[in-house]
Formats: sequence, structure tokens, C-alpha cells
Amino acid sequence: MIKIFRGVKVMKYVPDISYSAKLIADPSRATILQSLMEVDGLPASDLAVKAGITLQTASSHLSKLIDGGLLTVERHGRHKYYRIASIEVAEIIESLSVLAPIPKVNSLKSHQAKQRLRVARSCYDHLAGLVGVQLTEGLINGGYLLDRPNEKEFIITDKGVEFFREWNIDIEELQKLNRFLAKKCLDWSERKYHIAGSLGSAIMRHLMDEKWIKKLPERQILVTAIGEKNFKKN
Repeated sequence: MIKIFRGVKVMKYVPDISYSAKLIADPSRATILQSLMEVDGLPASDLAVKAGITLQTASSHLSKLIDGGLLTVERHGRHKYYRIASIEVAEIIESLSVLAPIPKVNSLKSHQAKQRLRVARSCYDHLAGLVGVQLTEGLINGGYLLDRPNEKEFIITDKGVEFFREWNIDIEELQKLNRFLAKKCLDWSERKYHIAGSLGSAIMRHLMDEKWIKKLPERQILVTAIGEKNFKKN
């Protein structure tokens, strides 16, 4: 029988999300987190430059982010490299981007960079932007994925398993990983879903290996001439 404890403040015993929210809410720490969404590790000096703060201030912020479980640090020789702690942290940051206002641009250079991000960008380890959404829609229309409403993941069809095998992507091996297989990720610029998860990551690696796309600074992705030709073909 379940006992009812009257007068107990139950909310005292649930996770304190305000702690993590406060960590992310600081503009400098938010910039640090977003900067680490594009690369697999940066030293404190680079993160200080990106956030426009001193190295001492950056070190203080990094310590707080590590203590809060949002970042990890690895030492290579004399250097320390900071990374997003987990795929769950990356997904939270990207989800907040859907709700956050897009900064206004006041120069041609900023406008061009913004447009490039809308066309194609990295979303931690998978492809996002217009190209990411169109690729996902193409996989659905081709019968390789099923998109069922209210489901967190796309369903990979038998036809899809064979298709991805041609891309040297083994679905059975991906299923062994401790993460979503074909997670739906809401694209902040297109307001539609693109494919994430272990399959989304594998697709992006394949596209890079085949030189369809190329990573640029600040999360920008360039679709190469080879990529344009193959995307149109497929």
C-alpha cells in the first residue's frame, strides 16, 4: 500500500533545474557552450576570445560549467581542452536555440554569415539548416524513414536499412550505442525536424568522407560542388 505523507514539500526532492538554468543563462557561459557545439574541444584561451572575456574570467566560468556537469576537460600534455559533457547537454543547448530570439544583424558580413547558417550548419554532430531538413524530408519521401506524429524518433524502414548499408552505415551497430538511433531534432531556423541521434551523426560523417560537405568555422557547413550534384541526383 502506498503511504501518503501529508505536509511534506515534495518539490524539495526533485532535481533543481534552476541551478543548471542559471549556469546557462550567463551570456559568457552561453557563448562558451555554443562555441563548443561546433568543435570537439577548445582550450580556455580560445574560449575566452570567443566570449570576449579575459582568460581569468573564462577559467572561472569553465570551472562552474564543469561543476554543473555541462562540460568536461581533458589534458593533453600541458594543454587542457574543454568539451560538451554529453549528447544530452548538446541537445538541451540546441533545444533552447529554438526558443531563443535570433540576434539582429547590422552588417553585410553578419547577414551573410547568418544566411550561411540557415542554409547548412552543424548541430553538434549532425547536419542542420535547410540542407539538413531537406535531406531528412528526402529520406522520408524515398521510403527510407517513417515520420509518425508524437514519436521522438524517425522509424527506419527495411528499405532504409539497405539504403544506409550502401553508405557504409550499419544500423545494427548503431542500435548498440547508448543513444537515440534516429532522433527528431527541431531545427531552429526551419522550424521543422531534421535527423539527429547516432544515425544523424553517421550520415554527417559519410557526407564529409565523401566530400559532399565541408566544415567551416562557427558551425557553418559548405555544400561542395560534388555535394550539390549528388543531392540533386538523390
